[in-house]
Amino acid sequence: MTVAREYPSRPIVGVGVLVKRGDKVLLVRRRFDPGKGKWSIPGGLVELGETVRDAALREVYEETGLNVKLDRLLGVVDYIERDERGRVRFHYVLVDFLAYVEEPKEVRPSEEFIEVKWVKASEMSRYDITDSLRSLLDEVEI
Repeated sequence: MTVAREYPSRPIVGVGVLVKRGDKVLLVRRRFDPGKGKWSIPGGLVELGETVRDAALREVYEETGLNVKLDRLLGVVDYIERDERGRVRFHYVLVDFLAYVEEPKEVRPSEEFIEVKWVKASEMSRYDITDSLRSLLDEVEI
């Protein structure tokens, strides 16, 4: 039984991966809600029977074409968005990792993104980033 992403019956587990290459991180501009039009990090949903680490590696590859090496867990972020009537529209529990590019190659973005960009880690806050990425950045130092 699948859980609807919008107005779910329970929280949905997802992963996010802050991918570093030198002093830069990979930002992706989202094409769809939640966070449509905002900058975030690659990630997606954990599939049944899949570990969060395996999901993180799979999502980065599917969304960017990059093979990465996971470094460490950065944290867990709750993303809950309510509609104007107070109903939960989205509810994700996001497990976020830090990773490094294993082999330098050009990013091949998926259709889920409007654009992708390597930016200096110190400049990430200048972008219109998602609330979940802002929550992560408020809790960790990269």
